[in-house]
Amino acid sequence: MKRLALVAGLLVLALIWLGPLLGAWRGSFASHMLAHMGVVAVAAPLIVIGMPDRWRPGPAMPVALPIAASLFELVAVWGWHAPTLRAAAENSLAVTVSEQATFLTAGLFLWWTSFAASGRTSHSAAGAAALLLTSIHMTLLGALLSLSPRPLYGLGEVTCFGTVLDAGQDQQLGGVIMLLVGAAVYLAGGVALVARLLGQPISEIGPARPG
Repeated sequence: MKRLALVAGLLVLALIWLGPLLGAWRGSFASHMLAHMGVVAVAAPLIVIGMPDRWRPGPAMPVALPIAASLFELVAVWGWHAPTLRAAAENSLAVTVSEQATFLTAGLFLWWTSFAASGRTSHSAAGAAALLLTSIHMTLLGALLSLSPRPLYGLGEVTCFGTVLDAGQDQQLGGVIMLLVGAAVYLAGGVALVARLLGQPISEIGPARPG
């Protein structure tokens, strides 16, 4: 099952990076957003699920690390969606590579720390908080993009999924994709960790005891 998850995650990355999302449709903000969500909310958690247990963080992992990972993702996501950096990534392959590498690093870092397989209640609580915080800022950015009264990423028409959209429609669709995929997946991950937390006895809170 783990190997299947890892293969699926790598396949998603290949489809995103080698397919039309960042190729023929690279001028579309909605296409960019689908690629972004595919990397951080689909490929990254699948790769983390498929990792060998020896690569997973143990009881010595700092409890606050998932929160730090969430803040890193917040800076990466909001930074790369500033109009100046978005335009640079759209017009330069080198900048696109940097953008996608940042997204993958942020996604792996957050899911890897949030789903730490140490069995500590404190880790589950921190992971749940980190994923729910990420869901909140994804929701906020998606709503801002969807409801913005003017386009932020150009003024001309673009082709996305074989359909011609004006800049405002393209941006609104991108914001909806962030809401439907990003915010929902991180919320689901946070809820799953809360469920794990509620299933553990209170006595497990605190430092792990030596075996």
